[in-house]
Amino acid sequence: MTQHESIAEQFGGETIEVLYRRLLPLDAPKEFPLAGAGFYPPLNPRSYVEDEIRVDQDVAVRLRDGTTIYVDIYRPAKGVDTDMLPAILSWCWYGKRPGDESEEEWATFGVVPGTHSQMVKFEGPDPGFWCKKGYAVVNADPRGTGNSQGRLVLWGKQDGEDGHDAIEWIAQQRWSNGKVGMVGNSGLAMCQWFIAAERPPHLACIAPWEGTSDMYREFVSENGIPGPGFMNFVASIGRSASGLQEDYLAMLRKYPLMNAYWQSKVPEFAKITIPAYVTGGWSHVHMMGSINGFRRISSEKKWLRVHRDFEWPDLYSWWNMEDLERFFDRYLKGIRNGWEMTPKVRLDIMDAYDHDSQVRRPETDFPLERTNYTKLYLRGENELAGAPSSVATTISYDPQTEEANFDIKFTEDTELAGFIKAHLWVQADGHDEMDLFLTVQKLDQAGEWLPTSVFGFAHPGAWARARVSHRALDKDLSTDFQPVQSHRVEQRLSPGEIVAVDVAFYPHARIWHAGETLRLRIAGRYIRKDWFEPFSYDTDNKGRHLIHAGGKYDSYLQVPVIPPKHRSGAYVYR
Repeated sequence: MTQHESIAEQFGGETIEVLYRRLLPLDAPKEFPLAGAGFYPPLNPRSYVEDEIRVDQDVAVRLRDGTTIYVDIYRPAKGVDTDMLPAILSWCWYGKRPGDESEEEWATFGVVPGTHSQMVKFEGPDPGFWCKKGYAVVNADPRGTGNSQGRLVLWGKQDGEDGHDAIEWIAQQRWSNGKVGMVGNSGLAMCQWFIAAERPPHLACIAPWEGTSDMYREFVSENGIPGPGFMNFVASIGRSASGLQEDYLAMLRKYPLMNAYWQSKVPEFAKITIPAYVTGGWSHVHMMGSINGFRRISSEKKWLRVHRDFEWPDLYSWWNMEDLERFFDRYLKGIRNGWEMTPKVRLDIMDAYDHDSQVRRPETDFPLERTNYTKLYLRGENELAGAPSSVATTISYDPQTEEANFDIKFTEDTELAGFIKAHLWVQADGHDEMDLFLTVQKLDQAGEWLPTSVFGFAHPGAWARARVSHRALDKDLSTDFQPVQSHRVEQRLSPGEIVAVDVAFYPHARIWHAGETLRLRIAGRYIRKDWFEPFSYDTDNKGRHLIHAGGKYDSYLQVPVIPPKHRSGAYVYR
């Protein structure tokens, strides 16, 4: 059993006992082997030149509270003593020098071997590319990871303050031009939200490419349903010469509802005002966070690109690297290269398998201004329709083994792009709790599932999850198209009680052709076929689930129908 140390800390004026677990030593084997993450070599301060890049290894950086962390600095070797360089900071606790783990090239899933150098930090910018473009890259081992001192805090305000201090240290180096930017996937994107909210004076721009925005709602407890699978996977990466690591799962058991601690894991988006280039992936767990971050930051100069690929090949493809280079050249080098003419929003509209109906379609905002939110009502045993039924119907399923499906066949090409929500009247027969796993899928003309795919794996479909006892909404965060649960009160169900629950799907963008069917699938468990991410959930389902529709129960699926930009007879322009 994992031993914990409890430390009293302040969050918004409230004292909360934070549980830390002992970090594994640096040489401990990986619990979940993942090339590039979780490797921390012994301290070895030195400078050398490789591939015309000057590397200053294990440079000590002192933070405001006296804690010492270590960074690796990569710069163009030519002109190293005279050039004034912008810097790109790669910040997260995955290990700053994964290339030292093996003499063999480490490869990122979905990225062709040889694409990036051994200098790249997992999910971060590649010095082998950026130094050749006139940038310095700084790979950091934050507080409590590797040889850096302190306790490892998994995102949050402490991480933001430490990143602030590192940026200000970088700006004071003799080779720095005083401008620092950030880029990275996943954990490296999540760190950017917290660091940018601290407003370090020399942070000029950020590029959070797919990053969760709310650790409670989107990561540890998806809408109230504990998700230990992915959290265990991520938390297993950290190693330290000495120290402790914040334990989210232990904290969720101790504090199952939203409190000041969990609120501290939500970035203060309104404080972010610098230019931002945000990306999201329709198939990825970070999708909601990317969209929420883009919508909530105060930056006047912000761009969103949403794609159908996985995060790693998206980050290291040449066309996206060149796109990002234009963004960084504009805000870190001051080059007037026309970047501002980039469409504010660019969307891939998925179709089937690895085919997209449209790629990088320009839009002015997200959600799209021309969205027609349309209610599809649950009718009968398995039907969705544009009007409710006057006849009440009850649909029953075993949450452990069965599901309820509701279908509607489109008579013309129909695009859905944006926020989907479900409004359902539900009842638990034989229990006081329900965990709902909702999916929107596409069926072909023959009624067969037509998935999208990533790496050849069939994605389960647009998804939403919710624990019914957490159904109370946060009125300040919720909108008609995006209900957001408060998670501050638990409302268990009484025998025979029927309640309404509103559930937001992760944003989605897909086209259904005439004759194809949209299916709403309701289940009590996560259903997938070979989808590769390590998700698992601690569900609380017993007895049977009942869905009530028709009559006084207006159960429906609300979908974001996007009309064509132009229609002329049979010609349609989207």
